[in-house]
Amino acid sequence: MESQDSKVPAEHRRVLGLVETDTHSDVIRGFLRRHSDKLIFEWLDRMEQLGLLESTPAEEQHDLDFTTSLKLPTLIAEDRNRLAQDAQIAGAVIADKGAYLSAERLKNGVVSMRPPAETVVLIVEDDPDQAALAELRVAAAGYRVALAASVAEMTMALKQGVPDLLLLDVMLPDGDGFDVLGKLRRHPLYALLPIVMLTVKAATGDIQHGLALGADGYVTKPYRKEVLAETIGRVLKRE
Repeated sequence: MESQDSKVPAEHRRVLGLVETDTHSDVIRGFLRRHSDKLIFEWLDRMEQLGLLESTPAEEQHDLDFTTSLKLPTLIAEDRNRLAQDAQIAGAVIADKGAYLSAERLKNGVVSMRPPAETVVLIVEDDPDQAALAELRVAAAGYRVALAASVAEMTMALKQGVPDLLLLDVMLPDGDGFDVLGKLRRHPLYALLPIVMLTVKAATGDIQHGLALGADGYVTKPYRKEVLAETIGRVLKRE
């Protein structure tokens, strides 16, 4: 995995860096969203032919557990360098506009066909004033809003149904938003869920950490009145 002189192609090492003992294909798709599904499945098929992987039918039930330790994805050198560059660019965009979305990830996302009134946006925010403000602005854009003030409340909300988009604070009373992001990307039901970090933490290191864990974008607080509606529309590919 770590040898840059390996005869294993870079795309195969990229996938192997995400594979644990038992890893769902959607988890690989969620982390590698910058690559098309067609390309990812070609890699998986080829790797199975080479004996690097073995596919089995997926289980129907998957527990949602945020008490386990987070396993960071293992990146090849090419992806580490790209990630560092992306974080620098994202930091500049955030400083200028207050929001950043990963165009490479979003280009392979699914276009939402639901009208706004049927589109559920789950906002995870522990500050009552910030939560009320976000709810007001997202609801004013016509979307259905669900609120959670903690990781525990978010877990309950997710078990009731998968939202269309998650706005996730980083500093929560019972957990770290980056940790939550990484674990959601490791879960088959939520691996492809659009997730935008909603936070005051906009240092380059924080941005790079979030992008490595599969964040689709960042919105920094405080934000402009229209930024949440614009962000949701772009993530769901709804102008």
